[in-house]
Amino acid sequence: MVAGTLTIVQMLPELITGGVERGTLEIGAFLVKKGHRSIVVSNGGPMVDELVQNGSKHITLPVGYKTPRSFFCIPRLRRLFVQEKVDILHLRSRVPAWVGLPAAKTINKKIQPRIVTTFHGFYSINPYSAVMTKGERVIAVSRPIKDHIREKYGVFGDRVKTINRGFDASRFDPGLVNPKQVSDLKKKWSLVNKKSPFMMLPGRFTKLKGHMLFLSALEKIKHLSWTAIFVGDENEKPEYAVLLKKETLKRGLEGRVVFAGHCNDMPAAFMLSDIMVSASIHPESFGRVAVESQAMGVPVVATALGGSLETIIPGETGWLFPHTDIDAFAKVLAEAVADQEKRQSMGRQAKVWVGKNFTTQLMCERTLMLYEDLVAAPRKQS
Repeated sequence: MVAGTLTIVQMLPELITGGVERGTLEIGAFLVKKGHRSIVVSNGGPMVDELVQNGSKHITLPVGYKTPRSFFCIPRLRRLFVQEKVDILHLRSRVPAWVGLPAAKTINKKIQPRIVTTFHGFYSINPYSAVMTKGERVIAVSRPIKDHIREKYGVFGDRVKTINRGFDASRFDPGLVNPKQVSDLKKKWSLVNKKSPFMMLPGRFTKLKGHMLFLSALEKIKHLSWTAIFVGDENEKPEYAVLLKKETLKRGLEGRVVFAGHCNDMPAAFMLSDIMVSASIHPESFGRVAVESQAMGVPVVATALGGSLETIIPGETGWLFPHTDIDAFAKVLAEAVADQEKRQSMGRQAKVWVGKNFTTQLMCERTLMLYEDLVAAPRKQS
């Protein structure tokens, strides 16, 4: 551990939207509250205002382009690291890592910032992605990601640390949701006269999220009482949304599947749901939505892939099924739909489980501890 104020620089391509960006803001705000200096380098975006309002400094540089333009930033970054007396350089994406590493490594070793990288996903296996293993400490956002780093890149020992992403407990709390928020959303989504229970699949309109897999499973249980809700912006992939609607009709699910569109009030959306579905056919690195759902007391049905293997306890906080087995998917959906008492019991356990293990507060505390331990550790002799 170290005493005194640390100066931390986080680098990522931009601050527009997404989990990496949200985590960057959360860490920045936490550092400032703890009396440290937080600097973020990116190409900017609409999230910059919130970042600055919470006390961080933002430096706008084109560090996220796979062109020489980004590499021209290296001299300026080197000056920034020296002038600001940066203690930790936290590289959160591959192009910024390729730019930030040479800027830091060409500084006199006595004043070089210590290097942290974060694996936010199952990166492709190649030299370009391998740059994310070059940190003195490598953060994996879940246990499956840590296993991926070890198996594919041969990085072992204490260098790799698992620090799970987390949910915002000040937002995802059933006690903070006004019943009117839920009733208004029910009316907006035309659910008032729909059959319960409600099963919600929130996420981007992309094939990887498994909407088609969900429809295939729903077709097998259409004799049961339920309503499915797709939450997400159809304008992202309008042609895919049209395809899903055609499939809904083709499978005899007309009126049973609601396309709700984008939602700005996810806590209320979870509160009106009885079951949350994560049907991703590609491993999620963590899967924050599944954790947020559990925080709201809603059990999860998910593919047994990626982060879900760590965040969901089968039979206790939700159900897992093989992503290639539609019959198994339909079977767990049928069980979830039919057993209200089990859903409610799982929901209570889920809320406790994620509250103890997957909060933003825990993520921030563990990240700061890693920074402090690294600054205090002796430098590796070259």
